[in-house]
Amino acid sequence: MSQFDPKMDVAALGKVAVLMGGDSAEREISLLSGQGVLQALRARGVDAHAFDPAARALCELRREGYARCFIALHGRHGEDGTVQGALELLGIPYTGPGVMASSVAMDKTMTKRIWRAEGLPTPDWRLVGSAAECAQAFAELGSPMIVKPVREGSTLGLTKVLHAGQCQAAYRLAASHDSEVLCEQFVAGEETTCALLGQGAGAQALPIIRIVAPGGNYDFQNKYYTDVVRYDCPSGLPEQEEQALRALSLAAYRTLACRGWARADIMVRASDRQPFLLEINTSPGMTGHSLVPMAARASGLSYEALCLQILAGASLDAWQGREVRA
Repeated sequence: MSQFDPKMDVAALGKVAVLMGGDSAEREISLLSGQGVLQALRARGVDAHAFDPAARALCELRREGYARCFIALHGRHGEDGTVQGALELLGIPYTGPGVMASSVAMDKTMTKRIWRAEGLPTPDWRLVGSAAECAQAFAELGSPMIVKPVREGSTLGLTKVLHAGQCQAAYRLAASHDSEVLCEQFVAGEETTCALLGQGAGAQALPIIRIVAPGGNYDFQNKYYTDVVRYDCPSGLPEQEEQALRALSLAAYRTLACRGWARADIMVRASDRQPFLLEINTSPGMTGHSLVPMAARASGLSYEALCLQILAGASLDAWQGREVRA
């Protein structure tokens, strides 16, 4: 199912900046992702260089003759539309979704509103501005309830609330990461994720990954720094369910006008096998524990080939439909 061209002229890709690090709470993970991408591109002969926006002004990209950027930044100022907007102004094509799609996808509440309006399933939620409102949301949504920052990634600031007495601490933790806090109905079941590549009608959903974490605790530590989480790819799900999840992921991706690549996170409710979209990650991790490379391998695409394919699709919003190609 890969669209990778092994005869790609890497010289035509020009001088490439791998944007990594940045100033978000996910800086350290971004550095790991960026180093992986950098090594993969260099191994394929790409003139790739590390570039940390926290240490250097983005205007230096044009001054130093960069032809395109691979965005390996995570979180704020990396996948929220801000760096994408700066690159649009500089006229330097970049990987992943554009300004609007990145900004909307970073905001979990806006994402859920759009999905709900389009008839796509997502857990019920409340946007709250105080611990008291969090407690009221708990009374309405029931137990368990997930409390998390609206604009943050990697489960940072997230709490699974089991009783009302936890609402105040859960709210304070989430609010320490963002001024807006989301309370979301918990879906008991299987956690899955689906990597997506491409754009529009040509977008592809890679094999589903089923995530099995100890006690269902797929937190920041277990995501990146332990080997206790099991990742099933192939997922082991019934074929009909696998295909339905891939179709739902594509619909979620296209509805937000994503391009390049992304990853959709979906819970499958155990009681009736109903899937619920949680969020879209528009600059997924590329570390040794990351899920997009895992799904790519299952579809016959190596890590290096995946990086090249994503890079070759770098584009600008102003050039929609006219992707910069090698």
